[in-house]
Amino acid sequence: MDRNLIIKNFNKHFKGIPRIFRAPGRVNLIGEHTDYNDGFVFPMALENYTAVAIIPRKDRMLSIWSENMKEALSIPLDEKMQKRNNWSDYPVGIVKMLEDEGFKLTGADMHIESEVPVGAGLSSSAALEISCALALLSTVNAKMDNIRLAKLGQRAENKFVGMNCGIMDQFISIHGEKDKALFLDCRNLTFQQVPLPADKIRIVICNTMVKHELAASEYNKRRAECEAGVKLLSSALGPIKALRDVSMDKFSPLQETLPLIVQKRCRHVISENERTVESIDALQKNDLKRFGELMNASHDSLRDDYQVSCRELDIMVNIARKIPGVLGARMTGGGFGGCTVNLVDKDKVGHVCELIYSHYKKTTGTEAKIYISAAAQGAHELN
Repeated sequence: MDRNLIIKNFNKHFKGIPRIFRAPGRVNLIGEHTDYNDGFVFPMALENYTAVAIIPRKDRMLSIWSENMKEALSIPLDEKMQKRNNWSDYPVGIVKMLEDEGFKLTGADMHIESEVPVGAGLSSSAALEISCALALLSTVNAKMDNIRLAKLGQRAENKFVGMNCGIMDQFISIHGEKDKALFLDCRNLTFQQVPLPADKIRIVICNTMVKHELAASEYNKRRAECEAGVKLLSSALGPIKALRDVSMDKFSPLQETLPLIVQKRCRHVISENERTVESIDALQKNDLKRFGELMNASHDSLRDDYQVSCRELDIMVNIARKIPGVLGARMTGGGFGGCTVNLVDKDKVGHVCELIYSHYKKTTGTEAKIYISAAAQGAHELN
């Protein structure tokens, strides 16, 4: 993102030289729908950022312009924060959480613009939450440690927006490191930065350009189904806090005792946790073939057991898997549309992208958007 262009855009609506804070979107390489089950995930920060330019005001009015939405918003900080059921709920939710934490915010002029595709499953919401949080904290010369900041962003999405997401998206948006993906234990928030072999592979993200409306409601439904599984399994295994506490060896003899839908949901989460742990081992042994196989198995489980894939995602994955040079392909994000993530031989990236684009258009009539990204730096001030 060009700092001078952001300042130019800021001055179309406000005046002055703002401070600029930005936070990246993310792609999850493996470990899907495990974060809210206290499990393991393996995301990386993208080179696509959301930027917030900000100058404090002397009053308690927050004046926001969204460059992407071409929409203005005014928020009186002394009045009750109201939900609007649109993009503004993310910055407003952050304002409410910061005030609830005891930060007496000043008013500010804020300009928001983003390179993170909305509705693609690349966590545009977390990028917006974290960049807004850093910007707002700067107006009162306050800082927050990274884990507390990630929890605050998650809380804004859970309590204000109404999406019961786990902490992965906010965590990687803050903690991302260049050329590394992040292996995160979502229970205790311990993490390990794992180098990606940039000399051998590229991460190719393919946007199906569809997002089905049932995504949000089905997400919350899956979470409830997992919680039901925990209660049922506790009666046989003793008290467990989350599906993270169950291995496939323990689950397999019990699965037939569960209702079919709950059985499927539990099987995905439990097997996905084990795949994620194994994938880190494969990567550290430079076994990219095995890493790709685990990505493929992850998609199949998301499609069949968790049932969060869709026709377009399956088409995109099936196209990619037939192309030489693609080591693994799977859906990424919440599902029901959005993106696939592909592990691709570095020397074949151009050819792979051309074939995925052309075959997807021929099959669906839709032109996909394709991004090639290295692992990027997490949230920071743009100096």
